[in-house]
Amino acid sequence: MEENKMQKHVTVVAALQVGYSLFGIIAAIVVFIVLRQVSHFADDYEAQYVLWAVGTYVPLFLFILSIPGLIGGIGLFLYKSWARILVLIVSALALLNLPIGTAIGVYSIWVLVQDDTAKLFESTTVEQ
Repeated sequence: MEENKMQKHVTVVAALQVGYSLFGIIAAIVVFIVLRQVSHFADDYEAQYVLWAVGTYVPLFLFILSIPGLIGGIGLFLYKSWARILVLIVSALALLNLPIGTAIGVYSIWVLVQDDTAKLFESTTVEQ
């Protein structure tokens, strides 16, 4: 493939990673707000505690999982060589998230392991 085509694919992968990560961050915020508010309506102390704990730790977990994809996607936009490796790792983990994460992961891995993509990142690293 030509480098120009690979540049377009890398841009699409970067946009997918940033968008998917932002979706994860928004989901974390929504889960945090909803479960923390619902915990106030529970009559049982144990139920309040469980809702509070789940409403705190699940969003924190989602947020922490989303940050590397966001950073990697931004790095891909800037053609940083470290971002290619980071997004490959994030994409491998995303394969477990059926069905959307799997689709994004497969496409991202396919784009980032191409020889033309590796050359694209090598040439931009030398120029910078």
